[in-house]
Amino acid sequence: MTLHRRTFLSVLAAAAALPRTLRAELITGEHPFSPDWLWAEAEALAARPYRPVPEVPAPWRDLSYDQYRMIWFNSQRGIWTGTDRPLHLDLFAAGLYFPRPVEINLVEDGVAQTLGFDIGLFDRTDQFPDLPVDETMGYSGLRLRAELNTPGIFEEFMVFQGASYFRAIANGQTYGLSARGLALGTGDAEGEEFPDFTRFWVEAPAPGSDTYMLHALLDGPSTTGAYSFSIRAGRPTTVEVRATVFPRRDLDHVGLAPLTSMFLFDETNHIRFDDFRPAVHDSDGLLIWNGAGERLWRPLANPRTLQISHFVDDGPRGFGLMQRAREVEDFADFEARYENRPSLWITPAADWGAGSVQLVEIPADREIYDNIVAFWRPRDVIPAGTAHDFAYRMSWGDTPGALPDVAAVTNTRIGGAFDQIRKVVAVDFEDHPLLRGDPSDYTHHISASALTLSDGVLERNPGTGGLRLAFSFDPAQAETSELRAQLRRDGVLVSEVWLYRWTA
Repeated sequence: MTLHRRTFLSVLAAAAALPRTLRAELITGEHPFSPDWLWAEAEALAARPYRPVPEVPAPWRDLSYDQYRMIWFNSQRGIWTGTDRPLHLDLFAAGLYFPRPVEINLVEDGVAQTLGFDIGLFDRTDQFPDLPVDETMGYSGLRLRAELNTPGIFEEFMVFQGASYFRAIANGQTYGLSARGLALGTGDAEGEEFPDFTRFWVEAPAPGSDTYMLHALLDGPSTTGAYSFSIRAGRPTTVEVRATVFPRRDLDHVGLAPLTSMFLFDETNHIRFDDFRPAVHDSDGLLIWNGAGERLWRPLANPRTLQISHFVDDGPRGFGLMQRAREVEDFADFEARYENRPSLWITPAADWGAGSVQLVEIPADREIYDNIVAFWRPRDVIPAGTAHDFAYRMSWGDTPGALPDVAAVTNTRIGGAFDQIRKVVAVDFEDHPLLRGDPSDYTHHISASALTLSDGVLERNPGTGGLRLAFSFDPAQAETSELRAQLRRDGVLVSEVWLYRWTA
């Protein structure tokens, strides 16, 4: 990440805005701030060539993973700790995976004060090395904490750290998938570009407020951007995002509202992994509410080769990566608690026009790798020298509300048949009021490219109370196939549209 550093004189009149636990010399400068000022700053920066700021000292970059964990922020010295502000901020030191620091500013009454690096804000073990601190040293990101459950106890719910990555949780959940400010060239053969949030501005919230404002400046070789985040912690945790990007070059493969997650295995591919757990994933499916009003469900996969899927649409209502497996025994992992990871739903604030939801699935052999990416890709190129505005709402939590009321897919199973030739697919639908008739009351529609399918059987699942659709196919010489299934009653769609890309 890049630190856009400015030097200002401290103004004593603004010292009253400082948290009591911070020394006045921590403030290295001031400047006026507003969203309009940020918009102009990003536009002016886009007119200049991209220039990354120097990295932090080499000994910080060369820390091992274990050494980097030996230094941590002391929350007792946090921003706004010991005040009546409803939000506390923690900071992260740069180094290791975060070689470029970011600038962090606190905003009150239209004035932004820049925080200088202070190693005294951190606790360290006695084995942490003695490292140099010069003018290039800084912070790598920030963490937000609020009183979520108990008065006086500030719990974390959101983190901004690394490139344009950030992640949040609903109250009581465990961190899982992440989001980004922008995706550029994801899955392209020439490689992906990762622009950075280089500067942050956090507005001092008024006592009693439950909404927190954070702003960020994006910068990278191809574009700059001005971002504003309106954040409310809870269940769900919601984030209203308003952004403008200013491309330095034509953006012909850009991803808006990008999401990043991990999917290693479940019942569709468990045979590839010698693991006592039945499943390992932060998310298990891509949910889309398209412009035609359909709910599409695409179970995630961990393919043997890179797979990119495009779900063409016009005026999408929403999309997101979901974690539908919510029982402890779905994973049998008492430490990772995958059943407690958040889903993330994106709702466009306006008509995003023509384009596609793009899903990128990358082969992975360990759960430490984020191998799933989903985003909205506009059909049209965003030209250099223009300003492109977009806005959306993020809902971090469980199942999103206000969707078409149809039966959801609860599980997908794929495996070999008794003859060791054919493959069997079983798709389970939830016990929904629309599906409580006799199975013969419903018609199922299944199709596939490059495959010949059996007619399929629809029956009641005695374990869940819902319906199960089972069918089979002979792979023959096929390498890949797009599968589709849905349930109707009297011609009316009563289930999600199940989609799946099968690969040999």
